[in-house]
Amino acid sequence: MSNRIIAINGESWCRQLTGIERLAIEVTQYLDDLVSPGQMELVVPANAQNVPVLKNIRVVRLPQHAGFFPKWTQLYFQRYVLLHRRMSFDYTNTCPFFVPGIEFIHDIYQKLYPADFKTRRDKLVHFYSCLMYRAIARRAKIVFTVSEYTKKTIMDTYGTPAEKIRVVYSGVSSYGTIPEDDSIFSRLPQLRDVPFFFTIGSLSTRKNLAWIAKNAELHPQHMYAISGKALPSVVPPELEKLRQLPNVIMTGYLPDGQVKALLMHCKAFVMPSYFEGFGLPPLEALACGAPIIISNRTSLPEIYGSCAHYLDPDDPSTDLNMLLSQMTTPPDELLKTYTLKNTAQRIFDAIQPLLP
Repeated sequence: MSNRIIAINGESWCRQLTGIERLAIEVTQYLDDLVSPGQMELVVPANAQNVPVLKNIRVVRLPQHAGFFPKWTQLYFQRYVLLHRRMSFDYTNTCPFFVPGIEFIHDIYQKLYPADFKTRRDKLVHFYSCLMYRAIARRAKIVFTVSEYTKKTIMDTYGTPAEKIRVVYSGVSSYGTIPEDDSIFSRLPQLRDVPFFFTIGSLSTRKNLAWIAKNAELHPQHMYAISGKALPSVVPPELEKLRQLPNVIMTGYLPDGQVKALLMHCKAFVMPSYFEGFGLPPLEALACGAPIIISNRTSLPEIYGSCAHYLDPDDPSTDLNMLLSQMTTPPDELLKTYTLKNTAQRIFDAIQPLLP
């Protein structure tokens, strides 16, 4: 049987930008420079935004919309793949259940930490995520992941053969082209002249905001700024405590330019997560010139090596100033290695034998 055209699931073009969506959007544009016409398609929902003009990857817009419920992937995208005899390619920890093809698993957080999912909605997210992990790990043609740590957790949990899992890493997005937006300091003037620690990410339980809340409480002389949007599920109880602390500013979700301004002016970027499959925000912080203080758990030491200051996510008494006094390695080589252009090249090298 001849190789099939690879159909990229374009649901990422309907979502608010986080690390996974940025990877999907930018890697697809880099892949467009590597593939030949007739080898790949980008299949997007009717409500997709900012769909790029591509020269080699054909864009197919279906009439159906994508929303929170996985109807787009499991009904409309899967039907397209089956009817047109395509091989699916998904960036977002999901796949068409009956015909998984080339699929990403960025991490298996929901499988490893079921206790973080408590409400009825949380449990539905947990059930669906674990269903997708299993389908991808057991039946996908290729499983892409973003660290050796995550590869090992997939192998240990699902018995997936090592040769089926390709570590392609993630990478910093095009922060260099984003203009710094200093208007954030007009909206939050208390950050203008006071040194502050900054963190960003989805405000989920694994980001370990309890550590920041306790650390801020123990060190009232330090100012902390926290940016991010609380997820509709897995909302940590520490959010309410953080909002009450006088030395913590909850900025809410910020546009890229304002995030860049905070990264360029913060004393250090802090991420005390107890679980990360790759951990992209510290890489973006390094790209903006900020020192990083991150957890010593899961994938983070593998990715950041001697370029980071490390904290114990179980010990919120840590003096961040003391950590910053320790020497680290300049991140130049790290930033050259972990780029989305390199991610796209690694993906292309893996899928080339499957292309028509």
